[in-house]
Amino acid sequence: MSKVKETLQADLKKAMIEKDNFKRDTIRFLMAALKQIEVDERRVLSDDDIYTIIQKSIKQRNDAAAQFKDANRADLYEKEEAEVKVLEAYLPAQLSDDELKEMIKGAISKLNASSMKDMGAVMGVVKKEAGSSADGKRVSSLVKELLK
Repeated sequence: MSKVKETLQADLKKAMIEKDNFKRDTIRFLMAALKQIEVDERRVLSDDDIYTIIQKSIKQRNDAAAQFKDANRADLYEKEEAEVKVLEAYLPAQLSDDELKEMIKGAISKLNASSMKDMGAVMGVVKKEAGSSADGKRVSSLVKELLK
């Protein structure tokens, strides 16, 4: 079993013992998503796979939170934001903007990128290097900024 999955299992048990229903439900939802993919694809998920699923789940919650905020549903907005905080705890430390910019600059020079046409290639290299330590949206905005 992967290290992240073991941590999730342990935190689920801890949340159940402490009667922290919110955290318990959030972790259960994530575990169900992981199990669904394992069953559908008939494979054991690696830590990187799990990080990708967590990032996707965070993105979905952020999108939902934005819609709830626009609809003046503060209660649901706060719930989504709280779930994001629970899920972010399971991701590796995120790279700072400075670290990410250095990585992007390295990719740009390595690929001799000079215009926005090269953005896809730069994004591919940076996402491969950074892995789950950088959100795709942040990478995209910084690449656009540096390729102008």
